[in-house]
Amino acid sequence: MKNDKMKQQYRVNEQIRVREVRIVGEDGSTVVPTRDALNMAREQGVDLVEISPNANPPVCRLIDYSKFLYQQKKRQKEMKAKQVKVEVKEIRFGPQTDEHDYQFKLKHAKEFLEEGNKVRAYVFFRGRSILFKEQGEVLLLRFANDLEEYGKVESMPSLEGKKMFLYLAPKKAGEKKKSQQARDREAVGVEAKDAARQQKPQPEADIDVEAPANGGLFANAKISADALKKLTETEE
Repeated sequence: MKNDKMKQQYRVNEQIRVREVRIVGEDGSTVVPTRDALNMAREQGVDLVEISPNANPPVCRLIDYSKFLYQQKKRQKEMKAKQVKVEVKEIRFGPQTDEHDYQFKLKHAKEFLEEGNKVRAYVFFRGRSILFKEQGEVLLLRFANDLEEYGKVESMPSLEGKKMFLYLAPKKAGEKKKSQQARDREAVGVEAKDAARQQKPQPEADIDVEAPANGGLFANAKISADALKKLTETEE
């Protein structure tokens, strides 16, 4: 069926009824009368295939028609394979979703966005739960913030009937940036390392015996050891 449709797209040999055509090939192109082009095709044992009927004059190739159709089909298949198919994945919440369920759905949303799919998250309000629509909006905004590194918001939370929707699109490669939470965690880590570095005990040679209060526990331990040594020598 597909081959039949493809065959209908091109005119071949005697179906080409214009006065002249442009023959294209590896050596360039040339304009010749259609009758001469048909004779050339017969001599080479190939077909005269019209590939661009809207050109003036129409553009043709001297090629085996079956081979030509095969090449066209192969090219279309390759182009289709290169096309990125974007799907829309849904994530559903309730207005009072617990933390465990939230983290579970957040993980799936990250996977969807990393795969190049869009995410449509929504909060479904059942019955009187519509009274908690502000709570649902807060939930969706938190969801968008937690996914800042993976996707960008296409539309802010909006209520449609009993559902409040939030749309997220995946970020392109190289567009990802760290979320505010990630930046905060890194800042806390740097501060902790600095604090640990400042609290690191100095070498024994730098401890001031005359000022034990500044030497910390190690200075006190050294003073106690010296005092015990002197006491032992006195007793002897």
